[in-house]
Amino acid sequence: MSQRMQQGQPMIIMGDDAQRVQDRNAQDYNISAARAVAEAVRSTLGPKGMDKMLVDSMGDVTITNDGVTILKEMDIDNPTAEMIVEVAETQENEAGDGTTTAVAIAGELLKNAEDLLEQEIHPTAIIKGFHMASEQARQEVDDIAENVDADDEELLKKVAETSMTGKGAELNKEHLAQLIVDAVSQVTVETDQGDSVVDLEYLEIETQTGRSAGESELLEGAVIDKDPVHDDMPTSVEDADVLLVNEPIEVEEANADTNVSIDSPDQLQQFLDQEEEQLRKKVEQIKETGADVVFCQKGIDDLAQHYLAKEGILAVRRAKKSDLEFLTEVLGASIVSDLDSATDADLGHGDVVRDDADELFYVTGENAHGVTLLLRGSTEHVVDELERGINDALEVVAQTVSDGRVLAGGGAIEVELASRLRDYADSVSGREQLAVEAFADALELVPRVLAENAGLDSIDTLVDLRSAHESGDQRAGLNVFSGDVVDTFDAGVVEPAHAKEQALSSATEAANLVLKIDDIISAGDLSTDKEDDEAGAPGGGMGGMGGMGGMGGAM
Repeated sequence: MSQRMQQGQPMIIMGDDAQRVQDRNAQDYNISAARAVAEAVRSTLGPKGMDKMLVDSMGDVTITNDGVTILKEMDIDNPTAEMIVEVAETQENEAGDGTTTAVAIAGELLKNAEDLLEQEIHPTAIIKGFHMASEQARQEVDDIAENVDADDEELLKKVAETSMTGKGAELNKEHLAQLIVDAVSQVTVETDQGDSVVDLEYLEIETQTGRSAGESELLEGAVIDKDPVHDDMPTSVEDADVLLVNEPIEVEEANADTNVSIDSPDQLQQFLDQEEEQLRKKVEQIKETGADVVFCQKGIDDLAQHYLAKEGILAVRRAKKSDLEFLTEVLGASIVSDLDSATDADLGHGDVVRDDADELFYVTGENAHGVTLLLRGSTEHVVDELERGINDALEVVAQTVSDGRVLAGGGAIEVELASRLRDYADSVSGREQLAVEAFADALELVPRVLAENAGLDSIDTLVDLRSAHESGDQRAGLNVFSGDVVDTFDAGVVEPAHAKEQALSSATEAANLVLKIDDIISAGDLSTDKEDDEAGAPGGGMGGMGGMGGMGGAM
């Protein structure tokens, strides 16, 4: 695109396929796309939220109500919509939970901003007002938050249960919450300054189908879901010396294509003998290190399996890279990339026990730093959703231990913040005051959606909540199961303050980023997936400018 002056007027020269949307049209386009994403996940919010079934192009099915999972799996090819997806990803990375809340608030902020734009309020004033409101809200969160001790197991269990509620772990949430708190406590270390730091790198999650979620357990050490490579090998070795290998125990192949000319059967036998000798040498190198057990990331040749079995060495092949890395922490071993340089110093030490019923190896070390959470579920879909819920709960509990602040859930914090922001708006001059009030209104989306998803009247619920907070009960929230306004903190609905602060920050920044755009210039179709558009994917944008192709089919 180039620009030149013609008779004193600027003229924009663009290609035939180029498209441009300006001013209010651009703002309307962006706000519509962002709101569409937010509304797609709103129905999943809260304990009574509904699930989404997502079917990808390969036919794989995902059933979940986890906000970030839904947005990642949806076929979104609108650039503005993808900015809102980034809100969910940031929230997931920084806080571990609250993705649906962050996206829903971002969408509501843009909806309220649209009303202000129609009143001829400039986007700059709205952006400034939203920023001021966000900063004030974060300060109020810190003021409202209650401190929690890292050793307060009961409160941490409530945080875990709140995070898991509605995520497939409902029936066994007490048992699972206890496992989560125990797991976090085992990987928590205290710094020299007296702070508690949780290192989830020392925690692995393994899944198994065919059993109840109530049979999930926390195990010290690692769980390896593999079988011995040979029937004649020992299945359990106590006080074992373990070698971790990430090179194949197979005949080494030439890097280039080669042809071997053989004139007689003797030459063929000689060739086979050399291969056999090569495998025998590899096994001999393993034996010389003193290893009783070998976990190999790559393949193990059938002949090498036979030699290992003859030496009484237990071997496992095709172990996951992540499992090998975790075993280095559990056993104190080093991963060997070249058997020629392997020594006894590379070995780890511990017990390797086979559970024939579950077809698993339990590996424990003398001073194991790692623990494994073994999750069980009846089917693959159940255990996948359970794992997503457990991952969120682990992150939330870890954040709570590190941050040390919690809040009442059930919409209590949002209603209290909205009330305080309205008071704060009275001190704000100019049109920014209207933006601060719009921000406060947007926060009340959370209790309204919680009520809607529970089949309750959202207006009556909001009136009752406001009344309770005006009476001074800042922990009054919605019990979605009874429909009553209760002290949600005492009722066990507890959320981490850090997640709420991050949600407010991410939602505000995303909304302001969208509002700041007043001109969209595209070299072609405003879509990030051209192939889908050419194949006839539906466009949800303006004038065929690309939309959220495939989104309707994903819902």
